[in-house]
This record gives sequence, structure tokens and C-alpha cells, in this order.
Amino acid sequence: MLQPVSSQSHESARPYRIGSCPQCGQSVRLDETNPWRPFCTERCKLLDLGEWFSGSFAIPSDEPPHGDGSGTR
Repeated sequence: MLQPVSSQSHESARPYRIGSCPQCGQSVRLDETNPWRPFCTERCKLLDLGEWFSGSFAIPSDEPPHGDGSGTR
């Protein structure tokens, strides 16, 4: 869930958004000051990447997996 933050102490300061870390749910600033956005830390970023590599996360597909024995490409 994104929330705009508009209460800035300086008129020239740019507003920023707050979101939730996809890994742990902690509130995180979603702008260029956060090098791991949309994650809160490098640890959460690497945990998420590890889940993609292990196959825990996957994008569904209608295509059969490679090596199904059909001989077609």
C-alpha cells in the first residue's frame, strides 16, 4: 500500500512515497534515497532473489517445461 507523504519541513524538499517491503512488510521509503527499493534492506532483497532462484516464486506459463520429451522446440 502506497501512501503519499506531504508534510515536509522545507518548501524545496520533494515529497516521497512510503510502501511496504515485499519480503517482511516493514514500511519503506520508495525514492532514490533507498538503494534497495522496494525492499527495506539488502538482506530482504537477497532473500527475495533466493526465493526466485530456488523456484519458490515463478511466473505461471501455459507452455510445457523444457525437456518434456516431446522432441519439439
